[in-house]
Amino acid sequence: MPTHEPVTMPPIGRLALRAVPRLIEGAVCPTVLFLVLLHVFGIAAAIVGGFAWSAAVIVVRRCLGRHIPTLVLVGLGIMFLRAALALATGSSFLYFLQPTLGTAVAGVVILGSAIVGRPLVLRLARDFCPLPVDTMNDAHFRRFFLGMSLLWGVTQLLNAGVTLWLLVSQSISTYVVARTAMSWTLTAAAIGISVVWFAHVLRRREQHHRAVLAPAIVSA
Repeated sequence: MPTHEPVTMPPIGRLALRAVPRLIEGAVCPTVLFLVLLHVFGIAAAIVGGFAWSAAVIVVRRCLGRHIPTLVLVGLGIMFLRAALALATGSSFLYFLQPTLGTAVAGVVILGSAIVGRPLVLRLARDFCPLPVDTMNDAHFRRFFLGMSLLWGVTQLLNAGVTLWLLVSQSISTYVVARTAMSWTLTAAAIGISVVWFAHVLRRREQHHRAVLAPAIVSA
């Protein structure tokens, strides 16, 4: 019989507060900077400014002694290649198309991980909540993380589809604002559903555990 390890979820208020600086740093500031540079100096300056902002954020974190995940550095390198390609070709369409394709690929990979029974969202969840090593052996958690993979996979594909439509149908300024608002709204909605669902799973898991233990306690 598998052991029952208690799992606690950080307060929702704390999670929300942690998200606010990331929202400002990752969406509000770079979007405003991009639009200002676009209207004052043109698309080339806006692209360079977007890369410079991301690089500056990493440099500041490094100076503050914070750990910089390898994935973040890889992302910066990819952004540099995007900017270089866009500037070399003079095509802003290519600059915005690349992350859209990346989002679509991520959606397919996440859905694929659910199909093979190894959900990628489980690895991300462990960054926010301590989970048992054998999480996927727990029926409650297994159903939850497979469902989460489906949710996030569909969210990423929807994000990519709407973003692509905006890219081919709207001006750059409208695209940047609409894409940012749409992307963060979809992400926030998916996070909200995930948190509420996870809290429900934890309650059901504890209720099931007490129900299983009750006969043993009575007989003892």
